[in-house]
Amino acid sequence: MHFYITGDTHGDFSRIKQFCLENDTTAEDVMIILGDAGINYHLDSRDKELKEELSQLDITLFCIHGNHEVRPWEAADYDEKEWNGGIVYVEEQYPNILFAKDGEIFDFNGKSVIVIGGAYSVDKLYRLNNGLAWFDSEQPDDEIKAYVERRLDSVDWSIDYVLSHTVPVEAEPVWNFIPGLDQSTVDKSTERWLQKIYDNLDLRECWYAGHYHCESEENGIRIMYEDFDEICCEE
Repeated sequence: MHFYITGDTHGDFSRIKQFCLENDTTAEDVMIILGDAGINYHLDSRDKELKEELSQLDITLFCIHGNHEVRPWEAADYDEKEWNGGIVYVEEQYPNILFAKDGEIFDFNGKSVIVIGGAYSVDKLYRLNNGLAWFDSEQPDDEIKAYVERRLDSVDWSIDYVLSHTVPVEAEPVWNFIPGLDQSTVDKSTERWLQKIYDNLDLRECWYAGHYHCESEENGIRIMYEDFDEICCEE
């Protein structure tokens, strides 16, 4: 079993398909999408068509929650099931499309991996003003945050990998911010909360995130977009 990882897809899985062909993947292999997979976005037949298409891929998709998609339980008839030591959301007819529950700690080839999804949409007003989808559950609420912290308590805040959508506030790639956007209007509560986690965490390997549509690596935090990596390799 291989655990591959990449950034946001926003409903376009062409590079994932090419990756599967080039690497001769199987359904036992896993592709981690670091949020904004775009699978539960339109909430109509377009989502179903995409899921039907993705169900034919020779790989299992493990999706972190982003800010351009609805929570699984708000989108369709998802079931909770245990998978690699943690809880995921899955539809019976699409068993290779998994959505991670925030705060769950998974076992990937003996490595501990915690998932912390969600972020604020800097394009919120644009989307609302132009009839585009925006979801008020995009950021982790107090209940999710408390669950994440309880799960970290259970492992004494020591973890191998963190998979999130956004990053701790001090790790934001400010050089990649949208020009002209007034940052004082951006809700950074999730990033500030993640910073508290980062400051108290015994991180043994790496923190991976998406969201910013760029490639960056600094202080043990790697932001990904279209690149691929493999983590938790079997020894």
